[in-house]
Formats: sequence, structure tokens, C-alpha cells
Amino acid sequence: MEQTRLDTGRIRAARRLIDPVFLDTPLYRCEALEPGLGCAVSVKLETANPVRSFKGRGTEVVASLLGGEGAREVVCASAGNLGQALAWSGRGRGLGVRVVASRFATRAKLDRIRALGATLELVDGDHELARERAADIARYDGIRLVEDSLDIETCEGAATIGLELADAAASFDAVLIALGGGALATGVGHVLKTMAPGVEVICVQPLGAPAMTRSWRQRRVVTTESADTIADGVAGRFPIPAVLDDLLLVADDAVLVQEASIIAGMRMLHDHAGLVVEPSAALGIAAVLEDRDRFAGRHVATVVCGSNVDVDAYRRWIGAAPGKT
Repeated sequence: MEQTRLDTGRIRAARRLIDPVFLDTPLYRCEALEPGLGCAVSVKLETANPVRSFKGRGTEVVASLLGGEGAREVVCASAGNLGQALAWSGRGRGLGVRVVASRFATRAKLDRIRALGATLELVDGDHELARERAADIARYDGIRLVEDSLDIETCEGAATIGLELADAAASFDAVLIALGGGALATGVGHVLKTMAPGVEVICVQPLGAPAMTRSWRQRRVVTTESADTIADGVAGRFPIPAVLDDLLLVADDAVLVQEASIIAGMRMLHDHAGLVVEPSAALGIAAVLEDRDRFAGRHVATVVCGSNVDVDAYRRWIGAAPGKT
């Protein structure tokens, strides 16, 4: 493999830094989904932990290493899930956590960040403005800025999911991974390409937030003026060049899906698998719904990456009639 920032040895070592509560999450074939999708489907359930998303794997690595360096405080920008995870990991290690988020972020995520003891600052703009503010705080106050996907620990923490998938990869033809900043996709993709190279790695992003997918297709960073999707966890506009370089080495494909398909995926996971998921976690199912012929007769696995969702919005989405948003 060409030069990548990720290291399989470090990924294996990361498992020893991560609280076991985040490891060895359920992976099972979900036959109830299969008639509606036309293929065999396995789900990797990254919501069955105290922060209800995969992000805890990465923040456990970050917080463990920072604690060893004697750091007392960190700051991050978050759409919600990273902030919760960093607050949880920092609290257990005596690490003060400051989180900057958009005031338009999902309220349930913001409430949980506060409940976990982090200091929360809201900005009147989107996630990219929150990133700028967090960087300013880190610079002015001389504290560590944790940047999702850019900090290799966030990618290698997420990559431990890949280790668990690789153990069962002989039965999969493809793994569908939500694509936002890229930590999950590059981490899991790296492990699969190293340990199970026959498995197709397919990244999925909303049509309304296509920056990383466009960048992957053009093999250069492509930014967008705006992001318009209910999948707030993957709604970035400015891909990180180093992360794109890693993604180009491991992704076999990157696809864009419509909002109606994301909602249909959420509804399917609720109705047929009993899973309440946030929009980002339904991207893999949405990809199958939009291209059944591609996956017909194959066995796909998808990472159900988060379940932190606004309850009222969720009820509106899954209660809507099929095809309606």
C-alpha cells in the first residue's frame, strides 16, 4: 500500500487504550431487512455504548494519550457526537473538555454534552465556523485542539471497528461506511484493505453534503459553499487534504444518496431491525435502496454509526409516508 498516515500496529495497540465498553460491538446478519433490500445484510451496531456512537473509540485513544502527557484541558468542534464522546472520555481521566458547536446542532446532542460535564460554547453558524472558533480557543488559551479525522488517533480508534469486521469479513462482499470528515471511512477502510482486501469498501455521503465524495472522485480537495442535509454528522464542507490522501488509498467507491433514501433507510432500520438511528447511520441502507441491482445476491455489511437524534425530528421523518420528506 502507498504511504498512509494509518498504522495497523498502532490500531491494534489502540484496542488496549479503549474502554472495553466501546469494543466488540454487536455484528449480526439482519434477515428482516433483506426482503426490502434484495441482498444479505449484516449490521455493525456502534450505538450500543454510553455515547451512542462510534466516536468514543477515537476519543478514548486521544484522552489516554493526552492524560499520559499531563494535559489538563482540551477543546474540539463538534456537530454533537465527537463532543459527547470527548466529554465522556475526558471526564474519566480528569481532563477538562470544551466543546464548540453550532447553535443549530441537534438539541439532544448539545444537552448530552452538557450533562457529561463539558463546557459548551455555541456559535451562530455551521460546523465550519465552530471549527474556526475551537482553533482560536486552542491558540489563545494554549490547550490541545482535538480535530476529528485530522488527528490520527480519531481515525485509528475508529479503525478498531475494522479489526472486528475483518474477523468476519470472509462472509462479506462489501462494507458500506458513512463518509463525513473521513475518520470512520479511512480507519475501517485501511484495516479491511490490509486484512481482507477482497472486500469492497464503499463510502456513502448525502447528496446535500458531497464535498469529500467530490474530492475522492476528482482526486483533489473540492469544497462546497453550503451543506444541506438532515445527516448533520457528515455535513462538512472543507475536506482535510491528509484525510483525502488516506481515503484515496482505501475506498473502492464513494456514492451520494438522496435525503428521501436516508429517511427510508432510517424507517427500515426502525421497522425491521428495531433500531433508532440518526440519519448518518442509515447512509449504507440508503445506498442499497438507490442501487439494488448493484448489490443483488451479495452480502453487505454496514456500520450503524450513531443514534443521537432529535426525538421530534425523528418522529416526523419515520412517520412520514414513503417517498415524502
